[in-house]
Amino acid sequence: MSVRLNLFLKGNLDVCDTLFGQRLTGRMGWNGINEVLRAVDRAVTVRVRHEPSIGFAAHAAANAVVPRELSDRSALLGPFTPALQFSDSAFTWPHAALVMSVQADLCVPLLRHRTLDYLMHPYDLRCWPAADLDWLKLHFVPEPAPGAERSMQDLAQVIDRYRRTSEAPILVFNMSSVVPGETIHSYRGAADATSQRIRRFNCALVDASAELGFSIVDVDRIIAEHGARQLKFDPIHFNAEGCRLVCEDVVRILDDYGVLAEGQDS
Repeated sequence: MSVRLNLFLKGNLDVCDTLFGQRLTGRMGWNGINEVLRAVDRAVTVRVRHEPSIGFAAHAAANAVVPRELSDRSALLGPFTPALQFSDSAFTWPHAALVMSVQADLCVPLLRHRTLDYLMHPYDLRCWPAADLDWLKLHFVPEPAPGAERSMQDLAQVIDRYRRTSEAPILVFNMSSVVPGETIHSYRGAADATSQRIRRFNCALVDASAELGFSIVDVDRIIAEHGARQLKFDPIHFNAEGCRLVCEDVVRILDDYGVLAEGQDS
């Protein structure tokens, strides 16, 4: 008899492709965590629930209340629907472990409402009608991208809120710092190079893990060990083999917590 448990993913394609599954050109390239479990004959079936993330700050403040002006423009926001941008399901839906990622804080641009002070992600602005772009400029201002220290403070708020109701394990993906095509050898005048910014976040995540007790899914190490050229499409996304390798590490971490042990239904 197979044990069934729930896994909650609050992140973007790095966590979704790895643990839920990756579909490329209409075909399933990688079938998620259950593929790893079946390969080693584990009597465990994982139900994965995934929500996109726009960053730790917005997640910490999420209250499931969607501003009316965004709800009316839901069709413009693609996979980052207003309901998901303001979702607090990670704090309320029962699950055996929570998986997050630093990727949104590094890569997802945000706007802040001028008077109501909430954060939102304006997905694919190239497709927005002119009237909606005018509305956006009138009511929102760009939110500065968080630095590593601020991101970890926001993550601490997410974890503090989560721990009020759950002691389930928390896993956080870092990012591969290998950026295809980046060949900087002197950083004088290089501004904030993408690879260097990722390294800062990855180092800050280590210190935050020591303080807050969550586990890091070390994507940076895994991709470096097995070869970025063979595993990455671009600076953010990896292929099916990369998904498998990272997924196996997630399974290893969950096993260390005893989450996947037979009889641990959730």
